[in-house]
Amino acid sequence: MAGDDDRSDTSEARRSVELDGVEALRLLGSVSLGRVVFTRHALPTVRPVNHVLVDGDIVIHTHGDATLTRYTRQTGGEGAVVAYEADDIDPDTHLGWSVVVTGFARLVTDPRELARCQALLRPWVSQRMDHAVRISPDLITGVRLTADGPSPSA
Repeated sequence: MAGDDDRSDTSEARRSVELDGVEALRLLGSVSLGRVVFTRHALPTVRPVNHVLVDGDIVIHTHGDATLTRYTRQTGGEGAVVAYEADDIDPDTHLGWSVVVTGFARLVTDPRELARCQALLRPWVSQRMDHAVRISPDLITGVRLTADGPSPSA
């Protein structure tokens, strides 16, 4: 096919390198936007949110009427199973990284902890965010997408 001949050779000069959990969390902490995945009506739901790492956990802002707030409230003390994904991938070179954390999400209910989380988080929408959800990672996976050869600047 003609389209196959137009492929860039650089796409084949890339590889995916698995990240360890420490590096994956470090990278996740270097960005402020990610996506939380949870169940709504027995189907997966994805929401973009901003986050901060607090004591190794991912903390996000939410509001009382948010689906995620209701979902975590329904599960009680054990928490709700969620996944959280963040990445930093260059749209031109397709190089960068992606991290996925799977764990339990719980509403932050302690007033002091909630105040601490709210002081650290900066909402990116103009809506009152009076709740916080803390995601405790159980499974941390990540990949770095790298060029297979020497860097172009070398």
